Amino acid sequence: MLGLLITDWGCSELAEVRIQEGESIENALRRFKRKVQQEDIIKEVKKHSFYLKPGEKKRIKQALARKRSRKKVRRVVED
Repeated sequence: MLGLLITDWGCSELAEVRIQEGESIENALRRFKRKVQQEDIIKEVKKHSFYLKPGEKKRIKQALARKRSRKKVRRVVED
């Protein structure tokens, strides 16, 4: 059984993969990595790995909104 448990920051998410009979470790590890990626566990860890001041969070959020907006305009122009 492969598992990842994150307990810092009050967050406890468990991605668990049970190894099936006759399954190789490589296949189980591949399934585990895919599950961790789908559940955005790594993204959550990176997000909480350091403290951001509220103003910094706001600036980052606004920058991402601008980026999405530009991307949306590009898609409309291309179509």
